[in-house]
Amino acid sequence: MKILIVGNGARESAIAMKLKSDRRISKMYFAKGNATTDLLGQNVYEDSIEGLRDFAIKERIDLTIVGPEAPLVAGIVDEFKKHNLKIFGPRKRTAELEGSKAFSKKFMQTHNIKTANAVVFDAYQAAIDYVREQQFPIVIKASGLAGGKGVVIADDLAEAESTIHKFMIERIYGDAGIQLVIEEYLRGFETSIIAFSNGTKLFPCIPVKDYKKAGNGDMGPNTGGMGSVAPSPEFTEEHQRDFEENILKPTLEGLHSYKINFKGFIFFGLMVTENGTYLLEYNMRLGDPETQVIMALMENNLYDVIMDCLEGNDIELKFRDEKAVCLVMCSGGYPRQIETGFEIRNIDKVSHSEVLFAGAKTRGNKIVTSGGRVLSLVATGETYDEARKKVYVDANIIHYDYEYYREDIGKF
Repeated sequence: MKILIVGNGARESAIAMKLKSDRRISKMYFAKGNATTDLLGQNVYEDSIEGLRDFAIKERIDLTIVGPEAPLVAGIVDEFKKHNLKIFGPRKRTAELEGSKAFSKKFMQTHNIKTANAVVFDAYQAAIDYVREQQFPIVIKASGLAGGKGVVIADDLAEAESTIHKFMIERIYGDAGIQLVIEEYLRGFETSIIAFSNGTKLFPCIPVKDYKKAGNGDMGPNTGGMGSVAPSPEFTEEHQRDFEENILKPTLEGLHSYKINFKGFIFFGLMVTENGTYLLEYNMRLGDPETQVIMALMENNLYDVIMDCLEGNDIELKFRDEKAVCLVMCSGGYPRQIETGFEIRNIDKVSHSEVLFAGAKTRGNKIVTSGGRVLSLVATGETYDEARKKVYVDANIIHYDYEYYREDIGKF
């Protein structure tokens, strides 16, 4: 059978590595892929929904898996289903739970899902007037898609006003900032839980700790993710019960009440405070770099799990009783201005971890940087420290100009 994986990050590399040993799969295609997927199948330089649809028809693709959020929000699943193409992911309407933070917040409030208090704004001056009456810190979110960077924790009024101006007036994230969600700041630690949906039930994976800030000690700007650890070391059984009762269960009830019966992934971005577990956001796909550690520990055959979900069957997810650590190596300056095109050296000398390329492409017989998050290093071990040491040993071996990575991933 033939598989098409949409996306070009380390998430898609992790999916491909998980599927590569399945002998039923004769070929994998990637749109647009990266240096890892270039070795595992064929990269397809097509990214329009219509172009991908036509490719899937022409090549008789048996299953398409969508990695990033943009094509989901744009309606790739709807278009594929019109042509009876098998695809794993939510339709456009459902993807709005990620594509519009305003819609998502209203969904949470309507269905009594435990979340931070928030107000949605369409007008610049109304948002400014509101923050002038609030206590700080306060969280300001661009409602639309902003590549994981459209969230700012404003520590004072000046920063809040500046952020609102950048989002709504300067449009630094384009139309994503036309509408804002401004919500109370919750103090605690974050955890990510990704669940498979079979159309009627949700099946959660192990909890993951994601490192979002660019600098050591969680300092600096938000990024798409600088590393991850699974299972989340801080997330207890009590937190899990709180999540299941006050977030997972009412989310499923809300989906049913909206007659949303999707088959794909749903990502719960959580904040655990002294008052319990709160939902910060939904993503309607696998997270990155969460996927890297989930795939490293998952015992199930991924293709079978996806097919069972598509057929509406219940699944039982199993994970190895080990720890996994993912370290993301970046281009210097990420998530702001970066330079690319630099050769990545010594990949052949990596021996302790799995290398999953993201912002990297093949140029002749070399691999060069092509994005902000260049690659992920993933390792497992009996302890977090054992897995952590493996990825850092290999990070010290790999070299490219202006490389950068955090030094505290998996350090507790």
